[in-house]
Amino acid sequence: MDSRWVGPDGFEIVPGLRDGRQVLRVRRDGRVVADCFSVAEVAALVDLADLCEVVTLRPRRGFEAVG
Repeated sequence: MDSRWVGPDGFEIVPGLRDGRQVLRVRRDGRVVADCFSVAEVAALVDLADLCEVVTLRPRRGFEAVG
């Protein structure tokens, strides 16, 4: 399951890796703004209350669409 968070003004936060460490990659309009090592760093850039999580679900194996 992949997830990302989107907010107003074109902000998007996605998980990433930098130098072997997990980061929260902050993008705005598709461009990288910062790689944050903590939620506090993200909060300095965007209001966390404005973010909505977007989850991409993968279909189950063997599932057939009916219709």
